[in-house]
Amino acid sequence: MSSRQITLPVTGMTCANCVATVERNLKKLNGVTSAVVNLSSERATVEFDSARLGLADLIARVERAGYGVATGEAELVIQRLADDNDARRLEKALRQQEGVLEAVVSYAGEKARIRYIPTIISQAEIRRTVRAAGFEALERGGEAEDAEARAREQEIALQRRLLLTGLLFTLPLFLLSMGKDAGLLPAFFYAPDYKKMYAMMGMYPGAWWFNWLLLVLATPVQFYVGWQYYIGAYKALRNGSANMDVLIAMGSSAAYLYSVPITFGWLDGHVYFETAAVIITLIKLGKFLEARAKGRTSEAIKKLMGLRAKTARVIRDGLESEIPVDDVRVGDIVIVRPGEKIAVDGVVIEGRSTVDESMLTGEAMPVEKRPGDPLIGATINKQGLLKFEATRVGRETALAQIVRLVEEAQASKAPIQKLADQVSGIFVPVVIGIAALTFLGWYFFGPPLPVNADTTPFTRALINMVAVLVIACPCALGLATPTAVMVGTGKGAELGILFRNSEALERAGKVSVVVLDKTGTITKGQPAVTDIVIARQLSVSSGQDTDDGLPITENQLLALAASVEKGSEHPLGEAIWAEATTRGLTLFEPVGFQAEAGHGVEAEVDGQHVAVGNLRMMEKRGYALNGLENEVARLQSEAKTAMLVAIRGQVAGVIAVADTLKEGAIEAVSELRRMGLRVVMLTGDNQKTAEAIARQAGIQEVIAEVLPEGKATEIKRLQGASENPKSKNRPVVAMIGDGVNDAPALAQADVGFAIGTGTDVAMAAAPVTLMSGDLRGVVRAIALSRQTLRTIQQNLFWAFFYNILLIPAAALGWLNPMLAAGAMAFSSVFVVSNSLRLRRKHIS
Repeated sequence: MSSRQITLPVTGMTCANCVATVERNLKKLNGVTSAVVNLSSERATVEFDSARLGLADLIARVERAGYGVATGEAELVIQRLADDNDARRLEKALRQQEGVLEAVVSYAGEKARIRYIPTIISQAEIRRTVRAAGFEALERGGEAEDAEARAREQEIALQRRLLLTGLLFTLPLFLLSMGKDAGLLPAFFYAPDYKKMYAMMGMYPGAWWFNWLLLVLATPVQFYVGWQYYIGAYKALRNGSANMDVLIAMGSSAAYLYSVPITFGWLDGHVYFETAAVIITLIKLGKFLEARAKGRTSEAIKKLMGLRAKTARVIRDGLESEIPVDDVRVGDIVIVRPGEKIAVDGVVIEGRSTVDESMLTGEAMPVEKRPGDPLIGATINKQGLLKFEATRVGRETALAQIVRLVEEAQASKAPIQKLADQVSGIFVPVVIGIAALTFLGWYFFGPPLPVNADTTPFTRALINMVAVLVIACPCALGLATPTAVMVGTGKGAELGILFRNSEALERAGKVSVVVLDKTGTITKGQPAVTDIVIARQLSVSSGQDTDDGLPITENQLLALAASVEKGSEHPLGEAIWAEATTRGLTLFEPVGFQAEAGHGVEAEVDGQHVAVGNLRMMEKRGYALNGLENEVARLQSEAKTAMLVAIRGQVAGVIAVADTLKEGAIEAVSELRRMGLRVVMLTGDNQKTAEAIARQAGIQEVIAEVLPEGKATEIKRLQGASENPKSKNRPVVAMIGDGVNDAPALAQADVGFAIGTGTDVAMAAAPVTLMSGDLRGVVRAIALSRQTLRTIQQNLFWAFFYNILLIPAAALGWLNPMLAAGAMAFSSVFVVSNSLRLRRKHIS
């Protein structure tokens, strides 16, 4: 099966039932393996078999369910079209691109009009396709449009227009109707001397034309402002489901249609046109406010995308020119002056400067850059002129990957949302059932009305039924989790914290045990040589006592060890190599290099077998320590790592390497403990060195001398997973690491945190990535997760509490339908607004 995953921007969804309808319809397609729809981001992520289904099939299914898919349109000026065959060839090339729905190229007009799905392909990629086909594309009308933003703006504009229309008709309708009922119209309408005269003239409020006036005012509201609800209800029912539109259409229609025969004189009674109109207008007001608020939940993504440079200064064929950033190619030489944004990712080839990376990593201090150092696109060059080679462009840049990661996290579903989804699936049918029981109960068993009452048992039952229908709010249930997740993940991105999915965001707040790797996590991971201790006087050539050779010196020992470490990527090995280079020593090429994870390295150097490693390595090989035991113990007690060097089977000396704590490590550990978390250091280093570093950092629990493959086992032990993996009371363990050795432990942990300065393997294994190497990012991530989780719980409590409390209140006749409509309209606004409060929260 050729499995593919795409994301579709879905329009027209209003509540959790809409989400369920779209998901259910997509899953009905033969070949779809999974479909996840997010109400807040209005996106559907679909995994399917591309051999059996195409993009058009998915779009058609969404539209058949009664919803739309947002599309973008690009109009490009095409240069170098030689004839109509070129136009047809370009058309074919464009149509073959994934995400392009329609492409029309005009040779005569030298234009191309393309309709595309913006979540699958961008205008920059479309222009690259044009260039790849041998033509040049110039965009008409300035900047590329954001099709999703345009669709959202159009939705807000439509809701605003419908709301204003509703208010225009509903306000006079409501004032006239309430004025009549409450006797608030001018007194002469009711004065005995004038009653008869005005009645004869047909101007008395109780006259036949008054109800007709209310009908005229109510009808545009019912069938123009409220038309969306009828369409939505029809499509939902056609698909075998019921959503919020069904409830609103039923409730408002009951009040309106009951009033029509009274207006025509077919029935006696009171008209309720104002009830129908106020229901629709108030809910439209709520939808307008909700649409505006939902737009603000994605502001973090817009802010990230806005960081991108618009142009780049490149050198091609020896000439310097300024081009759009989308036209930069891998391998281009790019020049960036002080104060300018770095256009794309690359590697410095000339110049020195400092770069402000705070917008992506949250690291406040500028980072020094010199030839060979990597650059991240969208960061700002502070001082010197830099010349760099572009290594990643377009969707491959770090910024683009961050945006994609945040979008994927926002589109995913948190486990806490499961209950809301289950309730939403049966919510509307249950409400309709309660409304029907309310009508029957009040009609057949309601208390008797007073003799002079201006209502009937039927009217009373109808109004209470309408109140039940319009008070119910599935929207709040559907928005409770995704809006908070969107704001939380966006806030995290601003702080340099990337959550891979919403489950990671939720679980991070439940962490009870934090496990920290030592090297590169607690310490800087840039150790330096501090001591070199020589064993008994050995000769370099034979390895025998000095009776038959010259004694080995510090530099000779260091040169041999550094020669072996030339093939190593371990930080300790790099420190030995760096020290030898600094001393200007001549190094040899190692032959037969071998690395033994968790022990050390060995190779043939200058005709001699040299092994560099820890005490375990030497003991395993049975090498004599030649009286170095006390020196090793002393160095380890000073928080130094002792690397033993064996030449021709005998330990010739020890090289001590020390690492220093990262800035903020002590503060981070202190804050984690203050949050009530158990902090553990897990390392492959020896016990004494590990304990010395732990004391400096303020960590009380140390697990040392653990081989890479044993780290995952230790995480499992801390979880208590071997005893009862399904226990809800077991500790929730977070692992923080930065290296390849940490990847299995990161995967085993309930929540893995990868330090962004570490390797790609670690980042791929971790649900949470800290863009900077600052350990305080873990504190911020857990605090943000807790606040997001608290917001979700508040939202869900409100959504359930609101419905559990007010639906029975409406059924008991305690709520007027108009008040019910107002409460319903603002319940979803409350949920979105509560989620937006997260943006203003200070995460220290």
